[in-house]
Amino acid sequence: MLSKHLWKTLSSKMILDHSKYLMVENRTIQLPDGRVIENWPWVVTPDFVNVVAVAVDGRFLCFRQTKYALSGLSLALVGGFIDKGESPIQAVKRELLEETGYEAPEWVDLGSFRVDPNRGMAIGNLFLARGAVQVAKPTSDDLEEQELLMLSRNDIETALDRGEFKVLAWATAVALALRHMQAKCP
Repeated sequence: MLSKHLWKTLSSKMILDHSKYLMVENRTIQLPDGRVIENWPWVVTPDFVNVVAVAVDGRFLCFRQTKYALSGLSLALVGGFIDKGESPIQAVKRELLEETGYEAPEWVDLGSFRVDPNRGMAIGNLFLARGAVQVAKPTSDDLEEQELLMLSRNDIETALDRGEFKVLAWATAVALALRHMQAKCP
């Protein structure tokens, strides 16, 4: 039978303060059964947002791009870190406008998910935006080169099935968005 008690942090010591993008703590934790574990690594990275954006014509906005840890090209979603003082919905609306020049009137919260429940990392906040229209030119300052694509629903479903979204958060967001859209419009 599972315990109803939670894990507890008994102490925490910063062992790496690299930047606002990466800190590592060494923690002493107590498990629900009372056992104590020392030297438990805890990684702190900023929470982030990703959005599956659907234009008024029903096409999906996404990018073709590279990332340092990926082999080859990947399809990617609009997204980025949540700035200090920003809510996830504020961050995702800002990111959509910055990266694509689009705004959307309809937003669906697809959920917030911890990247690594044992070692910390970030919380990914996933959204679906519908009825997106371009209102400005993109002003993205991303480090990677990326190409904005407009994919049909069939194209995005095929890309998801083929593993062309090579980051778990992106694939998850697409799957959740498609599921949500199917439930609303069978």
